[in-house]
Amino acid sequence: MKVWIPHEAGHDLLGELPPEVTVETMDDPARLPSPTSGVRFWVPPFLAPAAATALLRELPDLAVVQLLSAGADPWIGRIPPGVMLCDARGVHDPSTAEWVVAAILSQLRGFPAMARAQGQRRWVYDEVAPTDELAGKRILIVGAGSIGTAVRNRLAPFEVEFDLVARTARAEQGVHGVDALPELLPRADVVVLLVPLTEQTRGLVDESFLAAMRDGALLVNAARGPVVRTEALVAELATGRLRAALDVTDPEPLPVDHPLWELPNVLITPHVAGSVRGLLPRAYRLVGRQIRRFVAGEQPENVVVDGY
Repeated sequence: MKVWIPHEAGHDLLGELPPEVTVETMDDPARLPSPTSGVRFWVPPFLAPAAATALLRELPDLAVVQLLSAGADPWIGRIPPGVMLCDARGVHDPSTAEWVVAAILSQLRGFPAMARAQGQRRWVYDEVAPTDELAGKRILIVGAGSIGTAVRNRLAPFEVEFDLVARTARAEQGVHGVDALPELLPRADVVVLLVPLTEQTRGLVDESFLAAMRDGALLVNAARGPVVRTEALVAELATGRLRAALDVTDPEPLPVDHPLWELPNVLITPHVAGSVRGLLPRAYRLVGRQIRRFVAGEQPENVVVDGY
């Protein structure tokens, strides 16, 4: 049985594998390491574009596609019958949660404006102080999965209150359904987006969603760019009524002439929330575990069903 992985370093991170498993590095579809027959388990590159799915047609024996990303949207609807698609749920919890906390604190404490002033060698105390603060805020987390839980755990010591929203309500866990958003948005100081990109969440943050947010609120997108309608966001931010911190945009990468670049109330990072030095060890521990489960005839973890 052949397994293709995208990183040479992954070989030493998988742990002990059954003797019948041969692991090969395939980091470029233009340079296949061996014939495609016998490849049962494929790990595409991290954040591989939708074009990478073309290789699926060339792998006749494929049984499992194991992603290194938590999001599976480029692969939904493109997986051949009989092939399981698994995401990397749990791998990105620490890094993405750290990014969310850093983004919230940076925006509330005015770090972007002070960083711009530093580049100009200007001491701007009278222009920026007093800043906003996180203590006492109400945080609305839209997407109450494993990353949402990690975000809540890291923000809890900051003396904040929470509302959590998922696709369906889980009353026993204090989680609201998406139908509660019109009630929850007006009372949230910070709205954090952590939902997967599906047909239901595409364009979720539209004109009405943004209009329901309270004056001065902060929108944090660590999900996928198309969850937000960019034109609506630009129009709302241009009024100065809201603030935003975006690790993802639509389009992505953001064109050099896009109006989001010019807005002073927006913090933009280039989709780096999950790109940390600890990614590969965590990811390949999962991959190794998945390979061992598959060889043993057990159901892999994190199987993507109906886009989730």
